[in-house]
Amino acid sequence: MNDNHSIPVTRKALFANRVKLMGTEAAFGFGSRIVEVEKADRERVIRCNLGQPDFPLPQHIADAVIGAIRDGQTTYCDPQGTPELRAALARKIAADRGLDEIDPERVVVFPGARPSIGFAQQAYCEQGDEIIYPTPGYPLYESYIPYVGAKPVPIHLREDHGFSLTTEELEPLISNSTRLIYLNFPSNPTGGVASRQQIEALAELILEKTPPHVRVYSDEAYEAIVFDGEDHFSIASVPGMEDRTIIASAVSKTYSWTGGRVGWAVYPSVREAKVHRNLNINYFASIPPYNQVGTQVALESPESDVAIRQMGDAFQRRRDQVVAQLNGIEGVNCQLPKGAFYVFPNIAGVMDKLGVLEAYESLPDVTRIDSSPATLFQLFLLHRYHVATMDRRSFGALDSEGQHFIRLSIATGAEDLEEAVKRIDTASKDESGFRAFVSSGVPLTL
Repeated sequence: MNDNHSIPVTRKALFANRVKLMGTEAAFGFGSRIVEVEKADRERVIRCNLGQPDFPLPQHIADAVIGAIRDGQTTYCDPQGTPELRAALARKIAADRGLDEIDPERVVVFPGARPSIGFAQQAYCEQGDEIIYPTPGYPLYESYIPYVGAKPVPIHLREDHGFSLTTEELEPLISNSTRLIYLNFPSNPTGGVASRQQIEALAELILEKTPPHVRVYSDEAYEAIVFDGEDHFSIASVPGMEDRTIIASAVSKTYSWTGGRVGWAVYPSVREAKVHRNLNINYFASIPPYNQVGTQVALESPESDVAIRQMGDAFQRRRDQVVAQLNGIEGVNCQLPKGAFYVFPNIAGVMDKLGVLEAYESLPDVTRIDSSPATLFQLFLLHRYHVATMDRRSFGALDSEGQHFIRLSIATGAEDLEEAVKRIDTASKDESGFRAFVSSGVPLTL
């Protein structure tokens, strides 16, 4: 008897297809490349690539964490976040944004700001739903979208608008399929900040053009780092928008605590928060309670305001220094960012001087797919001048062709920054060095 029809077909691929659909954050993968260069050349690389403040965790927060560990707060806890921390977050977020009392049951605590980005897409979006997000922007907005089967709709933030956002840019992208709209001010990677008037206009447009089930994900991770006396303004503060907005932030930037891995989101309803609580249960169980104790102290202690102000003042001085230096380089144009701790120079003139565009066009098709002219310059800076930066493509690859920018993090010391820009200046004139680099056999993709 032939029973071949009863034998199941065995799938030979190791991984499910969905794994191939998720992107990544190149700034983390680039770290291993930096280490390789340092080992090979026996010279330190100046790291201007990673968004990590170079200030220590304020002592009062560290003491609170240590005390909590000694008190035995090292067990499982509420997957939504400890009640004490959620209450503290609800109070502070409401006070800072001029909102009425926030129910702590609408707050969910995550291991950092990242999970709530992808969880929002998993929770709200079906196959074919459209997600509007800024580009250049934080790369994880874009990287999750194919994974959940949604359709990416990038908003191209324009240099001539200070990388802010206007209703004229957003309105044509809104459709009947729109489900999520990501906003990020102050912005990574550009440092752009939308004015209060711009945000109010965006809110008015969203309220007029979208149904109540559309959600705005307001990524406010850099809320405390604004310059020139400006104040952060959240779209959730606009009347009518609290019921539409997910307010997300974390300890990483505000308190120089990237390793703390405590982030949070305030959802429009308790029902939505409970869905995200369940996602936490499935992925993480709960967040370490000792770090949540430290976060509550960070939110409530007056010592935190002093530490934040000192850090912000230092970033503003570095911003002024680096932007002035960059604008002194022929072929570079750099705007003065209004927030965050990045500068995002346009290096199109350098591309022309060094022949980078021609070098890129001569690469094999398989290499060009995962590279760009700015990527070539980024790698040239790393391998020949020992300066680590990030290319434009790392902040949203879709439709990024022809945009020649690099990002420098100013979350490193002033002396290192000064030396890094000097090296960039020298590299911008090194035509023969660039040609030799491209021909050297070094991998030309990230």
